Amino acid sequence: MDAIKRARRVSLWVLNAVVPLMWLGISLGTLGNVALGRMSWIPAALALIALVVFTWLFLRITRAAVERSYARREVIVSGGLAVVMAALGGGDPFMWGIPLLAWVSVSVIGLTAWQATGMAVATFAVGVGLSVPSILMGRDQMMSGTGDQQAAIIITIMMYAVMCAALPPSNRFWAWIYVLAVQAHEGKEAHARLAVAEERLRFARDLHDLVGHQLSAIAVKTELAVRMSDADTAAAKAEMVEVNGLTRGALRDLRQAVRGYRELDLGAELNSVKGVLEAAGVRCELHLPYRDLPGGVAPVFAYAVREAATNVLKHSTASFCEITIRFTDQEAELRVRNDGVARRQASDLGSGLTGMGERLARVGGKVDARPTGDGEFLLQAVVSLPFRG
Repeated sequence: MDAIKRARRVSLWVLNAVVPLMWLGISLGTLGNVALGRMSWIPAALALIALVVFTWLFLRITRAAVERSYARREVIVSGGLAVVMAALGGGDPFMWGIPLLAWVSVSVIGLTAWQATGMAVATFAVGVGLSVPSILMGRDQMMSGTGDQQAAIIITIMMYAVMCAALPPSNRFWAWIYVLAVQAHEGKEAHARLAVAEERLRFARDLHDLVGHQLSAIAVKTELAVRMSDADTAAAKAEMVEVNGLTRGALRDLRQAVRGYRELDLGAELNSVKGVLEAAGVRCELHLPYRDLPGGVAPVFAYAVREAATNVLKHSTASFCEITIRFTDQEAELRVRNDGVARRQASDLGSGLTGMGERLARVGGKVDARPTGDGEFLLQAVVSLPFRG
């Protein structure tokens, strides 16, 4: 499960956490009120049916909230059901008033601050307006054992005030954090797509600069040779000889361009990786040797650096990444260390790291990728020297 799916699941858990509490409080409170004769079975049964429908609508509202949409019809219908349940049950904030508080906690997600404040104030007024008459008529469970109506009214008002002031902003804040996480993930993917598009443009530009002029010259000389073929055969033949030379040169340049494209430049790749990681909020440090790597090692390490950076972005929650390259007369080593342990086990390296291992094995090298046990993940690529590639 990737980070966004996990964040979505956790967000749903947080927003729906009030549902089991609501059912627990209402079930216990209803049984107590019915047993004490403060509530008959008929309104209790009707309220429970309304609660079932309300719960189904509530889950649809929270699902829409994490999908960044607003379930307007569900909000309206569930709000009406919450008022009906509060009216049938007496509006007790510890029992049948809970659906009102649950409703306002999620119905404000996606609205403006002023709209959310208005809904919270309206919920407070409805809850207090329904519970106070119930207390005065002696039907509220808060009255049991004390008989102090004034204390019960004060407690009810305070409970509605605190919950209406705390629940809507807290859920709005949580939904906002989730939206930021989704936007950050989408921005990271957009950055990767932009990098691919820029690389394609660079390759197209290189091809045009390398062989475009030669192909234009070939076209011109071929046309000239055709025109001269009847009048001056020797001159036409000379032009075709030049065309042959231009064609061979264009083919040679094209092969060099493709070879350079396939064999990554380590310096350019390190700069690119550092820029991409820091754009994604991952601090990147480079520790490089003062001498150039032996011939053939740089393209292999460039590929390894690209794959390692991809894994840091896709499979970890890193905030720091350190890339170290060193070499001796016997071996060259690349170490990529980050503080976001990959969710995938080290034994399941995935296709990218598996491909890296195969590429290194062909030149007598090896790769090791594993958590270090202290919250960090280390990728180590080693190539024996002299390089046999």
